[in-house]
Amino acid sequence: TCTRTRKVVRRVVRSSVMLWEKTFSHVSGVAFVIPLDSAVLRMKIAVIGQSVFGLEVFKELRKEGHQIVGVFTIPDKDGKADPLGAEAEKDGVPVFKFPRWRLKGGAIPEVVEAYKATGAELNVLPFCSQFIPMEVIDHPARGSIIYHPSLLPRHRGASAINWTLIHGDRKCGFTVFWADDGLDTGPILLQRECDVEPDDTVNTLYNRFLFPEGVKGTVDAVRLIAEGKAPKIVQPEEGATYEGIQKKDKAKIDWNQPSQALHNWIRGNDKVPGAWAEIDGQKITFYGSTLVDNIATAGGQSLEIPGASRPGLVTKAGLVLFGNDGKTLLVKNLQFEDGKMIAAAQYFSRGTGTSVELTENEKAFYPDAMWPAIDDSTDFFKSGAASMDVVRLVEEVKLRASGCQLQNEDVYMNPTFQDFVPDEELVVDYVRIVRLKPDTQLFVNGEFVDAEGGKTYKTINPTDGMPICDVSLAQVRDVDIAVAAAKDAFEEGEWGKMNPRDRGRLIYKLADLMEEHQEELATIESMDSGAVYTLALKTHVGMSIQTFRYFAGWCDKIQGSTIPINQARPNRNLTFTRKEPIGVCAIVIPWNYPLMMLAWKTAACLAAGNTVVLKPAQVTPLTAVKFAELSARAGFPKGVINILPGSGALVGQRLADHPDVRKLGFTGSTPVGKHIMKSCAVSNVKKVSLELGGKSSARSIFSDCDMEKAVGECAVFFNKGENCIAAGRLFVEENIHDHYVQRVVDEVKKMKIGDPLDRSTDHGPQNHKAHLDKLVEFCQTGVQEGATLVCGGKQVARPGFFFEPTIFTDVQDHMFIAKEESFGPIMILSKFKSGDVEEVLRRANATEYGLASGVFTRDIGKALLVSEKLNAGTVFVNTYNKTDVAAPFGGFKQSGFGKDLGKRRLGKTRCLWVEFPSHWFSSPG
Repeated sequence: TCTRTRKVVRRVVRSSVMLWEKTFSHVSGVAFVIPLDSAVLRMKIAVIGQSVFGLEVFKELRKEGHQIVGVFTIPDKDGKADPLGAEAEKDGVPVFKFPRWRLKGGAIPEVVEAYKATGAELNVLPFCSQFIPMEVIDHPARGSIIYHPSLLPRHRGASAINWTLIHGDRKCGFTVFWADDGLDTGPILLQRECDVEPDDTVNTLYNRFLFPEGVKGTVDAVRLIAEGKAPKIVQPEEGATYEGIQKKDKAKIDWNQPSQALHNWIRGNDKVPGAWAEIDGQKITFYGSTLVDNIATAGGQSLEIPGASRPGLVTKAGLVLFGNDGKTLLVKNLQFEDGKMIAAAQYFSRGTGTSVELTENEKAFYPDAMWPAIDDSTDFFKSGAASMDVVRLVEEVKLRASGCQLQNEDVYMNPTFQDFVPDEELVVDYVRIVRLKPDTQLFVNGEFVDAEGGKTYKTINPTDGMPICDVSLAQVRDVDIAVAAAKDAFEEGEWGKMNPRDRGRLIYKLADLMEEHQEELATIESMDSGAVYTLALKTHVGMSIQTFRYFAGWCDKIQGSTIPINQARPNRNLTFTRKEPIGVCAIVIPWNYPLMMLAWKTAACLAAGNTVVLKPAQVTPLTAVKFAELSARAGFPKGVINILPGSGALVGQRLADHPDVRKLGFTGSTPVGKHIMKSCAVSNVKKVSLELGGKSSARSIFSDCDMEKAVGECAVFFNKGENCIAAGRLFVEENIHDHYVQRVVDEVKKMKIGDPLDRSTDHGPQNHKAHLDKLVEFCQTGVQEGATLVCGGKQVARPGFFFEPTIFTDVQDHMFIAKEESFGPIMILSKFKSGDVEEVLRRANATEYGLASGVFTRDIGKALLVSEKLNAGTVFVNTYNKTDVAAPFGGFKQSGFGKDLGKRRLGKTRCLWVEFPSHWFSSPG
């Protein structure tokens, strides 16, 4: 649905580290940085710079465990913060936005003092356009390092990538060097290089090598400094070059050159500042140059170019140009002085276009679209956009419109809205994508309606603690109306008469619509629950789609059986069972996986032919309401699906008490589950299934485990610890306990806490304020009881409900934190004696709860013994936190009864997940 689609074939270039011993064997004056303290591997770093490059370096340094004590970047421009500064502010890192560091030839004292107050041990300048005084450069104990996009000493100064191409260099690369008082003359720490391809441009070199490898190289340089292995290699003056910044007025094309030189000049100035020439009295900028041989010029139109050795030819392939050697090059795109860019092939036919109209149905369906502020003549650049806005627009469209092959050139070539959106299909899809406003009313009997009395409440974004929107708050009468609608749909409506295969087709269609809207669902889920977007997309939404597809396939496979009774012969009696739907099913779901819990329970009910009245958690209603909209689009008859946001005490209680509800499924706490079970019995003995919480049997880690897997599967931090089967309590064999703890702590330090919509975030905010307060109190209790708080234990100092990943050790069995569930990112570790399997089994099972447990060991006998003896509904062996739509999920003891997912079974069902080490199998022969 984009303006045009192109396949870009890129050759992968493998970078090679230029080992200084080899590359600079001819250079004298080699020195090494002497470490101040060889034991110090994590440093206090000041990042000085800007741009997305600086942002990525900042993020990688934090992942390495370094403390960023300050970020010094440029001031906001037109109200927009630089990406580096914006990211640092979100992470709570001090950000300084000085417009200048020097005044009248000297450093500004207040600026220097603000810098020194950070206590930085090392300055890292990944990309910096400001002049930094030597008082700052020389201040840190470990010095200052700078990234430069050329192989120094060649191309010192600005526009280094441009000059690499303009001069026709065969090699391109970057240098990380020690800052001194010269211009890119400091000692070299690290260099890496790649080949320059014949048609490379500044963009392709930057995107293919200089950006990704430059980020890695800068971080590697810091690592060498931390380890005391960073060289200082004096730059040779032989081969040194210096070129100034390449500006537009200096980028005019000199046509009296060979084709190779013309090609190098055009690509070396592509995209900034742009090589240009005067044609037909206008300044025309050339982009997208390639060297060509034997190109077809038949039918081409001649274009006079002042100063050129011969006229150019406008062909179907583009504009053919000639060097003074008679050889040719091809230019793909041209840009005019007003910013309009066209394909060079369209030079003589520019100015044509088509109009775009929305249908009346589309206008009615998307009343909140952005159209009032945009008309066909709206120009992207004349509205104030710049080159960085082009990048942001393209990336945002790619992110939201899966499969769209939009390129930066599409925006430059089509700056007006009419040109950029050339067909109706794109308009509809674009409006759908930008409209992120889910319905917020109740969904009853196929319609969105207000709650009785128009009552509403605010749902809160846990990232900043601010309201997202007002949501209708269901009352008792709303429950009665919804149940009556569901009962009528079951007994009298189309749904009750539908054959199973048609029912399955509807559910498949619903799954397809969920997949079509998966990015929107993930975004809503992330905003409403605090789930990291990448996890919301993959798990919260992804598994929900899988669940509906799985149960859609069961619709026509639900069957009974014949019973061979004694009277079968000779009396010719036939006895058989038939599986029938129950009727109206009430579903009450929790707030940790809002959409996934909806799917787990709703999909099975619908597949069996039941109707549903669902109450989402009061704090996370939005994806459930969006799901209702998709069910209507899929064509579900009215009354089959009803969604009632509201309180558990009111809506949940009424559902449990209602005489026309025939089954209730609940996921939540054990005390509430007990109350629901009692209400279901007293009201009409309705069936009930309960998936309850509680401190499940612990995960046991034996000394013969695969340490990498045991550390890597720290499931307690998955989904911020808001996970029914989070491995909150661990028993670790005493001879590996300390090593295991250190490994886990190292992993926790790498986790990035931040905005869940940021794709690089590992750990988002807790779901709501009350839960955050409970976690803080939980940790305070642990400390008071005498457990050792290794890390975390407190709220993160930033807006929103963020809580630090936490680890406790020396936890005794009688302690509150050992027995009670935190339902947060809190790991509780206890030792057990080496080799004492019976002890760890006794302690692990000493709980009234049993949802999930696990064991890590390479001993197959031990694995089978422990997995058999653990009292839990799911037992994991050498893995953890795995679920699949075909595998039953549910608990033992006070963790509930009844199973979600999988084919329903009789009796007490335990699900075992086993990951087999390769040595458990022997090779044939």
